Amino acid sequence: MYRDRRLEGLDVATLIEVIEHLDEARLSAMERVVFERARPKAVVVTTPNAEFNVRFTALPAGQFRHPDHRFEWTREEFSRWAQGIASRFGYSVRFDAIGPVDESVGPPTQMAVFEVA
Repeated sequence: MYRDRRLEGLDVATLIEVIEHLDEARLSAMERVVFERARPKAVVVTTPNAEFNVRFTALPAGQFRHPDHRFEWTREEFSRWAQGIASRFGYSVRFDAIGPVDESVGPPTQMAVFEVA
């Protein structure tokens, strides 16, 4: 959440199942630290696909997969967020699925790969 010059100019940064643990109000600080200050050549971000939660029979409706999750985004919400990041900080972004893709609700995990444009 804070600038660390040792992280500047890295080839790749990964945020694997991290963003959903941040308060949404704090996301903008993380965005600036990673995409503006550290500015790696590539950033890989994964996060749960909220739409897939209906496939977890033991997960009550409306519950998150982990008690520490602050949010879980749909594919559309994640795409909108990632496209905004790419636009604001000069990255391209592509999306991929993690895990088997359900025709109705998509994959269990979604991934965005950002690369300096």
